[in-house]
Amino acid sequence: MATSVRKVLILGAAGRDFHNFNCLYRDNDLYRVVAFTATQIPDIAGRRYPAVLAGSLYPEGIPIVEESAMESLIREHGIDDVVFSYSDVSHQYVMELGSRAMAAGANFVLAGGRPTMLKSAKPVVAVCAVRTGCGKSQTSRAVSAALRALGLKVAVVRHPMPYGDLAAQAVQRFATAQDLIDHKCTIEEREEYEPHIETGSVVFAGVDYHAILKAAEAEADVVLWDGGNNDMPFFAPNLHVTVTDPLRPGQETSFYPGMANLLMADVVVINKVDSAKPADLDTVRASIAKWNPNAKLVEAESEITLDQAIELAGVRTLVVEDGPTLTHGGMPIGAGYVLAQRRGAQIVDPTPYAVGSIRGTYEKYPHCKGILPAMGYSDRQVSELAQTIAATPADVVLVGTPIDLGKLIADGRPMVRVRYELKQVRGPNLGELVAAAVR
Repeated sequence: MATSVRKVLILGAAGRDFHNFNCLYRDNDLYRVVAFTATQIPDIAGRRYPAVLAGSLYPEGIPIVEESAMESLIREHGIDDVVFSYSDVSHQYVMELGSRAMAAGANFVLAGGRPTMLKSAKPVVAVCAVRTGCGKSQTSRAVSAALRALGLKVAVVRHPMPYGDLAAQAVQRFATAQDLIDHKCTIEEREEYEPHIETGSVVFAGVDYHAILKAAEAEADVVLWDGGNNDMPFFAPNLHVTVTDPLRPGQETSFYPGMANLLMADVVVINKVDSAKPADLDTVRASIAKWNPNAKLVEAESEITLDQAIELAGVRTLVVEDGPTLTHGGMPIGAGYVLAQRRGAQIVDPTPYAVGSIRGTYEKYPHCKGILPAMGYSDRQVSELAQTIAATPADVVLVGTPIDLGKLIADGRPMVRVRYELKQVRGPNLGELVAAAVR
């Protein structure tokens, strides 16, 4: 008796969705992926996942459509399985979408970690988080430094951010600042790649993580998975580090798939312990003890500094922060705002001066009022960000995003970078845990 082909719709945001497809459905004639849907990221819908990446079953590629079309697609195509494939969303959000899919007549599917974690021939250390903005990036940098201190060559593999030509971005390698220019990286990509490049690590990213893993293995002793958007690792780790945030207590168990990262972790880092209320710290500690009592617990501060000496007390200051941390990460402030407050700056609200898509960002994320998210998913958006900065009446621009924004946006005023690094204060030494895992 012949097995009927199951029709699949993959809900995504230009990242995990493509990886799930490549792992579970590419060249699998038991399934037919009708479409991807897109949300979170602008300018993805209306394109196609290209045939060169989609495999032999999809000579014309696969369309990418708006997520709002989910129910109509289910009914029109007789979709059997709706596969949820993006991250940093609440459990409530996931099941609201699931309920809509089931009501329209489809199964609702969540792909597990093991079927989508590729096996590496080299040791893998994965750094993930329970939410965007926990401090995963500085934790990744600390882990990278620990590996380099062992004399190991590190290949950093980033969670995907393929916002341009998907075929051209199948495998990307970044070793120099020029590579960022050549690959036409967005601000969001630069925020993740540039700090690693500055420390001498080679960064890989793209779309096809089977090919990316082979490229990373070819030139490194150890692979560092630098997970983004609180997603699960794409590679099976020898050591799984998960970062939590006591400024958002309780969210370590209420967001997808952040809670899965918490449960899988070998090491749990509680970051920002110097900024959190004692009761909130206790809440996070209790969650970890309940859900993953065998994990090693490391507590740390995010040490915030400026890259140049400047007086901020009483000075009109525009604070530019890491975009994703503020937007879908839901944080009302970032490291730049914290430092500006500590230094007594007169923080200027940029909201009235926002133009174009930046104004739209404030409408979608009203909690961001008072600070400027460094949105830059396209050249147009970077231009609108620059216009918003120029129009805001401030004497200093404080840059809390991890990149050198002054290289992309010219401004006659001082543009001072905020640096933040992981400073461990309690628990077993993170560097020693990393060393033991890769020996």
